[in-house]
Amino acid sequence: MTRGLLPIASARRTWAVLWVEVRRLPWLGVATLATSVAASAGGLVAPWVLGAMIDDIAGGADHGDVVVAAVIIAVAALGTGLLTGVSAALLSRLGETVLARLRERVLDRTLHLPATTLDRVGAGDLLSRVGDDVSAVTTALVTTGPQLVSALLTIVLTAGGLFALDWRLGLAGLLAGPMYVLAVRWYLPRSGPFYARERVAIGERAQAMVSSLQSGATVRAYRLEAAHTAQVNERSRVAMDLSIGVFRLFTRLVGRLNRAELVGLAAILVCGFLLVRADLVTVGATTAAALYFHRLFNPVGAVVLEFDEIQSAGASLARLVGVAELERPRPPAVLREPADSGLELTGVAHRYDGGPLVLDDVSVRIAPGERLAVVGATGAGKSTLAGIAAGLLDPAAGSVCLGGVPVGELDRGRHIAMLSQEVHVFSGPLVADLRLAKPDATVTEVEQALSLVGATAWVRALPDGLDTVVGESAHRPTAAQAQQLALARLVLADPTVAILDEATAEAGSAGARELERAAAAATKGRTTLIVAHRLTQAELADRVLVLDHGRVVETGTHADLVAAGGRYAELWRSWTGAGR
Repeated sequence: MTRGLLPIASARRTWAVLWVEVRRLPWLGVATLATSVAASAGGLVAPWVLGAMIDDIAGGADHGDVVVAAVIIAVAALGTGLLTGVSAALLSRLGETVLARLRERVLDRTLHLPATTLDRVGAGDLLSRVGDDVSAVTTALVTTGPQLVSALLTIVLTAGGLFALDWRLGLAGLLAGPMYVLAVRWYLPRSGPFYARERVAIGERAQAMVSSLQSGATVRAYRLEAAHTAQVNERSRVAMDLSIGVFRLFTRLVGRLNRAELVGLAAILVCGFLLVRADLVTVGATTAAALYFHRLFNPVGAVVLEFDEIQSAGASLARLVGVAELERPRPPAVLREPADSGLELTGVAHRYDGGPLVLDDVSVRIAPGERLAVVGATGAGKSTLAGIAAGLLDPAAGSVCLGGVPVGELDRGRHIAMLSQEVHVFSGPLVADLRLAKPDATVTEVEQALSLVGATAWVRALPDGLDTVVGESAHRPTAAQAQQLALARLVLADPTVAILDEATAEAGSAGARELERAAAAATKGRTTLIVAHRLTQAELADRVLVLDHGRVVETGTHADLVAAGGRYAELWRSWTGAGR
C-alpha cells in the first residue's frame, strides 16, 4: 500500500519559524552574537602583529619590541580561546532552547493528528521525523551551528583585514571569490534534492522495519521472512545509494575548492611581490595578507563542509516544521452538556481519501445504558463506525449526537472513551499508569477498579504490587493483562459512553471469556458500543447491529436474529459450527 507523507515546510517558512523562535530569546541572541564577533576578531591580531614585527625587524627594532609583539599575540590567543568557548556555549544554549520548543510543538501536533492522517502516513514517516530528523537538527544546532557561525564571521572579518592592509592585496585575494561561489553554486542545487530524497528514503526504510516487527508473528506464520527482509534491504539500498551519490558530489566539490585556494594565494603573493618591488607596500604587509588568506582556508572549507551538514539538517528541519505548522484542532467555543447518555448516529456515511464509501447511510440509536454489538465480515466498516461514534473521525455525511448534542460540541475526553485491541502500557509504576485516566484517584479507587475487571490477583502477585515498574524495559504485562489495565482505566475515567473496538481480540481463546466478563463489568450501566471480534460478545449484548459492505442489514437481539435466519444467523452458525 502506498503511504502518504506528512507535510514538508518550504525553505522560506522553515527559516521564518526558526527566526521567530530566536527572537523570543533576545538577550541570549545578542550575547551570542557579540561574543562570536569578538572571538573572530581576536583571530586577526596574530597575523597583523607578525606582519608589523617583520617590518620592525627589517627596520632594526630591538629585542624588546619583539617580546612585546609576542606577548600581544599570546594574550590575543588566550582571549580568543576564551571568547570562542563562551560563544560556543551560548550558541549551543540558544540552539537547544529553540529546538526544545520546536520539539514540543511537533509532539503537540503529533498527538493531535487525526486518526485518518496517522493511518494514511504510517508510523515510518512519523518515527523518522521525531527520531532521525530531530537528531540531525540537534547536531546542526549544537555542533555544526557554532562552527558555521564562527567560520562565517572569520571570513567576513578576515576579508576586511585584507583590505585594511592594502586594497590591492584585498582585490588579489578576491580573485578566488568567484571560484568559491561557482563551486558552491555547482554543488548546492545538485546535493539539495539528494538530501530531501534521502530523508524520505529513511522514513520508508523505517516504515518497512516497523511494519515487519509489528507483524512478526504473522510474518513467521506465513514464512514471509525472506520477502520482508528483501523489502528492508531494498529500502536500505535506496537510502545508501543516495548517501553515496551525495558523497561523490562532495569529493568533486573539494577539488574545486582546492583550485580556488591555489589561485587566491598565488594572486596575493604575486601582487605582493610586485607592490613590494615598487615600494608601495611593505614585506610585513604582504606577509600578513598571505597569512590572512591562508587563515581563510579552514573557515571557507568549514562553511562548505557545514553547508553539507546544514543542507541535511535543513531538510530535516523542514520536515519538523511541516508537522509543527499543522493546524491544531480547536475545541468548541462553548462546551455543551448532553441531556442523557443516549448515542444517536443519523445518516452516517464515510470514505477515505476520496475512495469508495466505507459506510453508507448508517442510522442507529443506542439508548442510555444499552449495550450494542456491531458485527460483520472484515471490511464491513465496523471500526470506522466506532471511530465516528467516538468523535475520532468526521463523517463525510450524517451526524453523531450524545444526549441531543453533536459530539463536536462536547468535552469528548470526559464523556466518551474508546478502547481498541492495541493498548499500551506506559513505562513507570503501575499505579501511575492507571492514574492516567484519573490523576487524583486514591489507592482505594485504583484497587476497586482492578477488582472490578478481575486483575487483583495478578497485580498483588507482582514484586511491588501497585508500585511495580512496568513498561518496555521493566515488567511487561501479557496482552490480556494490558487489556485489563485499559479496562481499569476506563472504570476510573467513568465516561458517559464506552466504545470497545475488538478490545478482547488479543487475549486468545483461553483468556477471551475472562476479558469479556471484565469488559461487561467495566461497562455495566454505561451506554456501550462494542465492535464484536467474537460473537459471544454479541450474544451478551442487549442488541446487535449487523453491517455488510458499510450498510446496516439487520438489527435486533441475539435470539431474534438467530431465529430470523438472516445474515447474523449465518455468522452465528459459522462461529458455533452448528451448520456442520
